[in-house]
Amino acid sequence: MSGNKESDGGWRKFMWNSEKGEFLGRTGCSWFKIFLFYVIFYGCLAGIFIGTIQAMLLTLSDYKPTYQDRVAPPGLSHTPRSDKSEIYFKMSDNSTFKKYVDSMEELLRNYEEGRQSKEQKFESCGEFPDTYKDQGKLEDGIGQRSSCTFPRKWLGDCSGLTDKSYGFKEGKPCLIVKLNRIVNFKPRGPSDNSTLPEALQGKSFQNLIPVYCKNKRPEDASKIGEIKYFGFNGGFPLQYYPYYGKQLQPNYLQPLVAIQFTNLTIGEELRIDCRAYGDNIKYSEKDRYQGRFDVKITVNS
Repeated sequence: MSGNKESDGGWRKFMWNSEKGEFLGRTGCSWFKIFLFYVIFYGCLAGIFIGTIQAMLLTLSDYKPTYQDRVAPPGLSHTPRSDKSEIYFKMSDNSTFKKYVDSMEELLRNYEEGRQSKEQKFESCGEFPDTYKDQGKLEDGIGQRSSCTFPRKWLGDCSGLTDKSYGFKEGKPCLIVKLNRIVNFKPRGPSDNSTLPEALQGKSFQNLIPVYCKNKRPEDASKIGEIKYFGFNGGFPLQYYPYYGKQLQPNYLQPLVAIQFTNLTIGEELRIDCRAYGDNIKYSEKDRYQGRFDVKITVNS
């Protein structure tokens, strides 16, 4: 019994020694010195961390990524998008293509003329392809830059103004295509027509990035039929570039190309490849959307 009492007393004495005024084996002065040391130690670590972050932030631009040496050429994207890039619908069943129509309407809502006013820093850049619209350097301090208007009516039969189904109801579906945004990027038109598809050779594409679609598989060549292009002669005009970023061009609208497949073979899965052509637009088999895309379309009655 006496051993237990001594052991119990030793534990209590370690917790609080009233004779020496110690708590857990240390006096109040000792605990204060330890606390002060760690406050200074962690304060210095926090100061080093904050200083490093601030130094790094001084190297960053408010308007563009500091390092763009590994930025790939722009991607070519299309609306409507779908899982596995497969578009399947029945002309007689509106519910099968409603999601496609809704996504196109959502995209083109920003292209309504009422949303492109002078108060929102929009201005007309002409209805024909022109050279780059240079508005100074990003860091010039000029402030917000103007953006070129692009009314949806320019997309003709694929504008959704006359045909609310965007051709899906008649088995003539539309795709709306755009180049993805890259700050300060200036796409260059094709300088050598021999690099273009045969159907485009002999045509002039001054100040324009043409878009062209064709069958992906040889066996589909006779099943796709006529393809119509709407917008700026089926391409992206250069006066819409460069893009100055979200901070300087918050209302910027990319130029669009609408593609309509007017005579697809019914009941066949057709694989179509679309590409934008320019001297600094490259393609990669590892990235199916770098400068190009392919899509499977199946139309049923």
